Amino acid sequence: MTRSPSIRIVEVGPRDGLQNESVTLSVADRVVLIDALADAGLKTIEAGSFVSTRSVPRMADTGAVLSSLAHRLDLDLPVLVPNAQGFAAASAAGARSIAVFASASESFSQHNIGCGIAESLARYEGVVGNARRSGMRVRGYVSCVLGCPYEGHVSLRAVLAVATALARMGCDEVSFGDTIGVGTPDAARALASSAVAEIGVRNVALHFHDTYGQALANVFACLDLGVATVDAAVAGLGGCPHAPGASGNLATEDLVYMLEGMGVATGVDLERLAAAGRMACAALGVAPRSRVTTALAARVKREGPACSAAV
Repeated sequence: MTRSPSIRIVEVGPRDGLQNESVTLSVADRVVLIDALADAGLKTIEAGSFVSTRSVPRMADTGAVLSSLAHRLDLDLPVLVPNAQGFAAASAAGARSIAVFASASESFSQHNIGCGIAESLARYEGVVGNARRSGMRVRGYVSCVLGCPYEGHVSLRAVLAVATALARMGCDEVSFGDTIGVGTPDAARALASSAVAEIGVRNVALHFHDTYGQALANVFACLDLGVATVDAAVAGLGGCPHAPGASGNLATEDLVYMLEGMGVATGVDLERLAAAGRMACAALGVAPRSRVTTALAARVKREGPACSAAV
């Protein structure tokens, strides 16, 4: 297998990023953020989720976000749906793309969605089937692929069983998530290699959290397998509300900088992306967690605005 000449980045900041922040952004702010990310060149952007607002209050009014973006036919705007009720709400809001979320850890599944792995997969059979019949694109997530906050080690067999089930029921791609960010490059590569062999390289996406600072190294370790889809969150926002201690996602800015520096095309304008991240962080009252954004800001302060053109 050879490295893909381009990588499709799935921007998860407006959902996976914002869901674990301490401030709830308004519908208007979330729409502005998604528009800014799209203007930076990102074409697949998670727009929110139709989960219980009691458990994930930051995702309230996702329907209004989708309605405000109905004219953006150039974008794939997946929304997370946990069950048939969530799917019905997403459909009513005009969703054209959905995502379902299963875990490779029984304990995490119980804590996260209130049911076991087998029950969650049975629930998604109907959701995915209805989505496909409606002409929607469907993304599947597998969480805890390299470790669980409750069980520790998660077997590769368990990960592949869930991923295969999602692929067979009709998910267009399966995103393998290191939910607590404990993976290291060799483990990440072994996982990705097995996933590619099991469901095909075109169906594999990678989703690494940066809790231990390993996310970029993990992506790099998998590139030569031919994987061409990677998830990231602008400014490194987020984490998982059901994974204590798990910090934010891989920062999209850092991923773009690395890939473009390696000659791997992303189609993303780094300057505009960093500006979108700064805007989101200002609204949230937090500092960007992207190393690249911090470095760019320091460089501009030192050399002046003209230096940004050379980045």
